[in-house]
Amino acid sequence: MLRHQLAVLHRSNPKPTFSRGDRAVLAALLRLLSKRRRSALKLLVTPRTVLRWHARLVARKWTYPNRGPGRPAKPEALRALVLRLARENDRWGYRRIHGELLNLGWKVAASTIWEILQQADIDQAPHRADSSWAKFLTAQAQGILAVDVLHVDTVFLRRLFVLFFIDHGTRRVHIAGVTRHVTAEWATQQARNLLMSLGDVRTAGIHHPKGPDRAGRAHMRLP
Repeated sequence: MLRHQLAVLHRSNPKPTFSRGDRAVLAALLRLLSKRRRSALKLLVTPRTVLRWHARLVARKWTYPNRGPGRPAKPEALRALVLRLARENDRWGYRRIHGELLNLGWKVAASTIWEILQQADIDQAPHRADSSWAKFLTAQAQGILAVDVLHVDTVFLRRLFVLFFIDHGTRRVHIAGVTRHVTAEWATQQARNLLMSLGDVRTAGIHHPKGPDRAGRAHMRLP
């Protein structure tokens, strides 16, 4: 009788409305059921639904005011400066110009510099910085580890930071550690732990560069 009543209720109201309390209770109880048990029960929600609830919760917390569609207009002063740098420096590519603008305080993407040069019909530089950098990475990929930090928001909207390394040669990602507060001391210790786990043969002679690359990533050179 109870099963039949539930079936009738499901036909009459296929999309019930959940309150915040309902979502919290169902998400907590769903963790207690095994995958085999969940498949044997006719549940109102699935694990995929709970993940979608969490994604919406995080999106509402970190939503910023929307602006109009499309990219903002490029300031005329920026366009004039890009063209001047390109004409006065024949061997500078758009990557080099982008780096110089960053040093001057202009927050602009490298693709924007490339677009300005294309619209002005300025020929490509003989030796572009991005090509030489790409060739360098290709040649030295076996001896480079890149490091960066990403963040993850928990169900309680607590932000966790994940320190990871990427081996350019093998494209393997090493998760070094997770913390709520990133400090220089913590990051240094995680790097030491990673070097110990990789072994002496792999990490002999490793050293830190003077600064990050043009994309803002730090690298460690391997022999």
